[in-house]
Amino acid sequence: MDGSACDILILGAGPAGISAALTAHARGRTVLVLGADPMASPLARAERIGNYPGLAGMSGRDLLSAMLGDLERAGIKRVTGRVTGVVSFGGRFMVSAEQDVYQAGALILAMGAQQRAKPIPGETELLGRGVSWCATCDGMLYRGKRVAVLSLGGEGERDAAFLRSIGCDVLCFDPTQAKNAQIEGTDRVTAVTVGGKKHAVAGVFVLRDTVAASALLPGLAMRDGHVAVDGDMAASIPGVFAAGDCVGRPYQIARAVGQGNTAALAADGYLKERDK
Repeated sequence: MDGSACDILILGAGPAGISAALTAHARGRTVLVLGADPMASPLARAERIGNYPGLAGMSGRDLLSAMLGDLERAGIKRVTGRVTGVVSFGGRFMVSAEQDVYQAGALILAMGAQQRAKPIPGETELLGRGVSWCATCDGMLYRGKRVAVLSLGGEGERDAAFLRSIGCDVLCFDPTQAKNAQIEGTDRVTAVTVGGKKHAVAGVFVLRDTVAASALLPGLAMRDGHVAVDGDMAASIPGVFAAGDCVGRPYQIARAVGQGNTAALAADGYLKERDK
């Protein structure tokens, strides 16, 4: 497999994503798992898993370690990074993460429930006009300028340090501050207001561990804040499937693993039909 191309690209390295990857691999598909570090997820902080058959009493971190070990033993490639964009082009999907672009014939969304986060006021309206989701992608556009980092995940300080290293004047706000921020501007970003104080900035980096699926894929049908799927875990866009917490409650590991398996089988079937 080319390092940037595969049959099935899976966004998310939790139980649903890992299950999907193992199933797709068993079907002979080339697979890439892409997303945030699963060891920074809520599951990794669970002291004890009490409702997964055969593994009662195991910690969330130990369960994830075992699952990730299965990926490694299967030789399935996993890349840690923040996904910032998805484009459908010529029957394939182009996925941007940090400074890299990956492509695949089918896409499985397994990003967890974090994808339901509401946008910060001004974020959607000014995206691409001073608002960015990727510091390493767009940071050089703001060299020598003042920017704000609104950290809503675990990578804010790292990205703020990167921006400073390339010559940006950086204001970094932690999750408690960032969730109440407001981005201001008409044609472009002019300021950000945090805690009632207005700061003049040229750009704002809104950093989450996971970008909302509906923001990554315009036109993706949602249901009660989750990705809408059918019984085969197929979403409303051909070639896109979803599994796990991102498709709705109950948020259970066993359910996510089963859905990941179903999504991978359906994605394999979709590719077979497409390639006839």
